[in-house]
Amino acid sequence: MPMVTMRYWAAAKQAAGVAQETLSAATLAEALAAAVANRAAAADFQAVLARSSFLVNGEQAGGRAAETVSLPEGAVIEVLPPFAGG
Repeated sequence: MPMVTMRYWAAAKQAAGVAQETLSAATLAEALAAAVANRAAAADFQAVLARSSFLVNGEQAGGRAAETVSLPEGAVIEVLPPFAGG
């Protein structure tokens, strides 16, 4: 299974309690599930993830289902919650 880095920004960073972490995941859905499983306060973290957008290696995951977004070894996932002021 690929090892990937998930980076958190703004409210996602606050909810995660870390700026980034390394996870084992083959898809974006698996990475998100692993990140949630690492959190005691998973409900707050899940709420932030639900309204966030994601970049995988600099490309928007867009409207694709997280299960269909494959992650290569060393992928970097940016978790971008909505930012105030655009």
